[in-house]
Amino acid sequence: MADPFFITRRHFFSRMSAGLGGLALGSLLGNRALGENVSPLLPGYAPKAKRVIYLFMSGGPAQHDLWDDKPLLRERNGEGLPDSVRGNQRLTGMSGSQAILPLAGSHFKFKPMGKNGTMVSELLPHTGAMIDDICLVKSMFTEAINHDPAMTFFQTGSQIAGRPSMGSWIHYGLGSMNENLPAFVVLVTKKMTDQPLYARLWGSGFLDSRYQGVRFSPGQDAVFYLTNPDGICGSGRRALLDKLGDLNRASFEKELDPEIESRIAQYEMAYRMQTSVPEATTIANESQSVLDLYGPDVAQAGSFAANCLQARRLAERGVRFIQLYHPGWDSHANLPRQLPGLAKEIDQPCAGLLRDLKQRGMLEDTLVVWGGEFGRTAYSQGVLTASNYGRDHHPRCFSLWMAGGGIKPGIIHGATDDFGYNITENPVHVHDLHATILNQLGLDHTKLTFFHQGRHFRLTDVAGKVVKDILV
Repeated sequence: MADPFFITRRHFFSRMSAGLGGLALGSLLGNRALGENVSPLLPGYAPKAKRVIYLFMSGGPAQHDLWDDKPLLRERNGEGLPDSVRGNQRLTGMSGSQAILPLAGSHFKFKPMGKNGTMVSELLPHTGAMIDDICLVKSMFTEAINHDPAMTFFQTGSQIAGRPSMGSWIHYGLGSMNENLPAFVVLVTKKMTDQPLYARLWGSGFLDSRYQGVRFSPGQDAVFYLTNPDGICGSGRRALLDKLGDLNRASFEKELDPEIESRIAQYEMAYRMQTSVPEATTIANESQSVLDLYGPDVAQAGSFAANCLQARRLAERGVRFIQLYHPGWDSHANLPRQLPGLAKEIDQPCAGLLRDLKQRGMLEDTLVVWGGEFGRTAYSQGVLTASNYGRDHHPRCFSLWMAGGGIKPGIIHGATDDFGYNITENPVHVHDLHATILNQLGLDHTKLTFFHQGRHFRLTDVAGKVVKDILV
């Protein structure tokens, strides 16, 4: 990866001045001064994916009602979860005090879809129709049992806040494909929710700030303060940036702080984005046939459907990592009434995105990932009635799907027991998912590192293995 601050160990020691000045320089250059000159790229490997579109369902979708049908739960509806099935699995404080954990069979019907007859919920007819292009992973698991650490884990590879996000690591490892748009863009569905999404989820952590995600907002001003204020013309803006650049460069020559150069680069990027962002975010030139793929909500700025179309447009223009957040999946109660609406919000847009990418020849080198931070329990949280149930957090097993980017289409990877409580085949950890995503982009997850606070950090920490069985 090209880096203006990278020097080899030999160069550093041969050119370094003696005394405190040399020590100060070594401290300043940190990772690149004393780090090994090791490329994170996989040798001799042609990347299968050029970009990633990550559809993150914040709150934890209920896999038993969407992807992992369990007839036994219907047969034994209301019976207590056997101790032999639960084992020593910890519970949240919300259901841990229940005397009985009543099994809750799904109220929704499943039917076989695609060539392999994959069972898909009636709530997802459009996505189900694309199942032959999807790899359904039923054996995801994580250690985090509450939302904030679980979301942080999926986004950064650590349950503790402060690490770089996945998009930042990928930008750091591969650079940008477009000088006029950010390499890492974030889109959040505009809707009421009681679960906040923190900017640190797409932050750069201890990496340079140039690698952080840029959140695009719905409406005309996708990036705040990008347009010129009243009374400021383009030439005036250019003159202001030139003078500001001169001052920052003078400051850099004095301070030797790499963040100053990052600040200069970000100002210049913002200037170029004045033209590129409006062009990338308008859908006025999209044909009606394309708009129809994403469903009627596509005309509502900030809807999940509109964001899916924006994701395709950004991917088309060289944005490397596009993160979509769709909150609201925390179904502790009233699940039979809440879930149909949530599924309707995302079903046709997800299918439309896959169809749109496929018809443009982009799906083969675009990796699409769909999933949340954990799953939901096989038992009901609180009282189970004939018409109502809720599901608590369940990190032990849940479902996620991937498509494109060199992932085998039309397969199911992993399996869970008859209660949908434990994994029985091919477990996939969060670190394994991250390692696989990086692999498809041509990156070795063990070599994509950054030296910080005395050790080399990476997205997969000290674990993770590529899930080779799902690769083409």
